[in-house]
Formats: sequence, structure tokens, C-alpha cells
Amino acid sequence: MSRPRALDLAEVGLPGAAIGAVSGVVVGLLALVVGQPVGWAAVGALTLGLPLALFGVGYGMLVARGWFRPGVFAPVAFYWMVGFPVSRLTHETVTPVLLGGNPTPPSDVLTFFAFQALVSMGFAIGFIWLYERIAPYWLMRIQDHNADARRVFGVYAEHAQTMWEARERKRARRQAGRVPAASGSARVKSRRSS
Repeated sequence: MSRPRALDLAEVGLPGAAIGAVSGVVVGLLALVVGQPVGWAAVGALTLGLPLALFGVGYGMLVARGWFRPGVFAPVAFYWMVGFPVSRLTHETVTPVLLGGNPTPPSDVLTFFAFQALVSMGFAIGFIWLYERIAPYWLMRIQDHNADARRVFGVYAEHAQTMWEARERKRARRQAGRVPAASGSARVKSRRSS
């Protein structure tokens, strides 16, 4: 019996969901450090972590569908230029509602989105750095029962092989251009004696 494709795609997206959720937890912990009440910090972690996790799953699903290629940053940056501001708007607006207050969207939503889009570049760098280190291990574990994971893992393996070969060629060129230390020092001695 074959599994639904949506389930396979979502399973490939789990590393992105984990990164988004952990990002929310970090925000909650930072809120505690600056003195926010525990309830506010927990709700803030939820209202930011959940949208970031959903966007993280979406990113993984897009990778599985071939829209994003591992190792390429620009599409990730554009993706989070939308995903991060939407997540932050949700965080700003919904947190007070869950704590018993009224929704409090920013007074100037366009400026808020523009600033959050700038901040999203830093988030995108951290996200892709973590994703590229977590996802291959996850994909390797699930590739036996998930065709999408097998295909994406193949792309990661091919990318890693290409990078390794380039590093080995560079190392070989460096070693070919070196003069062994003994012959170099012998040349210096012969120059001094002449």
C-alpha cells in the first residue's frame, strides 16, 4: 500500500519544522531573560514558533518538489522575506489575544513588513545553515520508505561528492606546486656557498 504523496512531502519538511519550532522556543527563552512573565513567554514562543514551523515544513516540501536546490541561498532568502514577516505579524497580533487582550497589529504594517524582511536575511542564513546540516541525516533515515526523501538525498549526496572532488583537485594542485622543504633548503645553502 503506497503512502499519500502529501505525507511524504510533509515528512521531508520535518527538519524545517523543527528549526522553526526551536526558533520560537528561543524567542520564548529570550523573553524570559528580559523579564517577561512565563505565560507571555510561552505564548510568544507558540505564536512565533508555530508559523515558523509551518513555513519550515513548506520549505522542505518545496525542496522535495524540486523548486529549491540544496546549497543555493537566494531562493531561501526570498522565501523567508515573505515567511518571516508573516510569522512575526502573527506573533505581534495574536500573542495579546491568547493572553486575553485585543489584537495589536503594528500601526504601520508596511514599515513593519519592510523591517522584518531585512531581519529575515539573518534568519534565512541561520535557517539554511541548520537545514543543510540536519536534513541530509533525516533524509538518509527515511529514504527507504519515502521516494521524495530518496531523490532529495541523492541531490545532497551528488552535491557533497562535487564539493569533495573540487576540494581534492585544489589540494592536488597545491601539493603539485610545492617544493619539498629539503630540496628548497638545499638550494638556499648552495646559493650561500657560491
